[in-house]
Amino acid sequence: MTLLNLVSRRTTELTGRAAVSSVAAMIGAAFAGSTLVTPLYVIYKEQFGFSQITLTLVYGAYVLGNLVALLFLGHLSDRLGRRRTTIPAMAIAILSALVFLFADGVAWLYAGRILSGISIGIATGTGTAWLAELIGRKDKTLATAIATSVNFLGLATSALIAGVLAQYAPWPLRLPFIIYMAALVVVAALIWRTQETIAHPRGLQRIPFRPNVSVPPEIRAEFIAPAVTGFGAMALVGFFAAIGPTVLAQDLHVANHAVAGALFFELAMTVAATILLTQRLPSRMAMLVGLGLMIPSVVLVVSAQVLASMWLLIAATACCAVAAALGYRGSLQVVNQIAPEQKRAAVVSSYFICGFSGNALPVIGVGVISTLAGAVVADAAFAALIIAFALTALAMRLIYRK
Repeated sequence: MTLLNLVSRRTTELTGRAAVSSVAAMIGAAFAGSTLVTPLYVIYKEQFGFSQITLTLVYGAYVLGNLVALLFLGHLSDRLGRRRTTIPAMAIAILSALVFLFADGVAWLYAGRILSGISIGIATGTGTAWLAELIGRKDKTLATAIATSVNFLGLATSALIAGVLAQYAPWPLRLPFIIYMAALVVVAALIWRTQETIAHPRGLQRIPFRPNVSVPPEIRAEFIAPAVTGFGAMALVGFFAAIGPTVLAQDLHVANHAVAGALFFELAMTVAATILLTQRLPSRMAMLVGLGLMIPSVVLVVSAQVLASMWLLIAATACCAVAAALGYRGSLQVVNQIAPEQKRAAVVSSYFICGFSGNALPVIGVGVISTLAGAVVADAAFAALIIAFALTALAMRLIYRK
């Protein structure tokens, strides 16, 4: 009897680890679709002949998909179930890759980014809540660390692979998406075999499809600081994902697509490593340190651009990565901790609305200002915005503490 219990316990433990690994892979794969096009923007810009404003609008278009998914579908997995929500998200990601694969104009790029945004929006809230339930601890540190680190591992890997393929392999605008679709099929198969954590899933007929940004009144005051922090952290990431290759090409005169992918790889891998290495740092302390580092980070970015220094840009990238990692991990963990159990996916989705808005909207502003007043002025304005958000979040945190 004891031996049977031991075998049963060991089997359950292995199954749990496999489930956590599958959900983590799903989150990473979903986010990989966001930066797969990062090193390719310069090629698309030359091939389709669009402006810097259009480039940033294409990058930011996926926020429309994010908002649709998070506003209307963010609560879906709380009722329908985690697995039955994730599989369609993977299918939409595959459809997005197909659109990019056959793109022959700017309209296709907009459509592909919007579909990618919908997929990421569904997968993010669902996957984060699913991990917290699979791990099953009151302390959500481990679940948050896994969710945030695999997020950036996916972003880093896809950017680097796409950059290398674009520079050294044939079909630079085709091969990355073929490989990505194959990876998504594998991940979907793993998710299909992953255990469900919603005890009594309901059908679609019982789910109201209307905007559902759910932050219960009792946590709204405490929600403001992590939401603003998430906005600023993801704005830093969005800047490098959308504008980084252009800064390299125009200001530093580096046109190698692999270098563009490697720059974002440095950012995302540093973010992932920082998240994993600072798990013992309390969530609120991580959030505050991240906010403080945002200020020197953006100053370094503008300095690197003005001085046309590659080494300074590398240092700025690392500093921005640490700031984004601590700010993102800390703020998401705070949200996971304060969210009521029965509304976790909806509250997390509300947080990601703020994060995804920060990832796209400031970048669009940079594109507009860059066209009208120059790249340095635009990036200085972006730096001022990030500093303002960091100071606001710090003030809100101090007010709430009092």
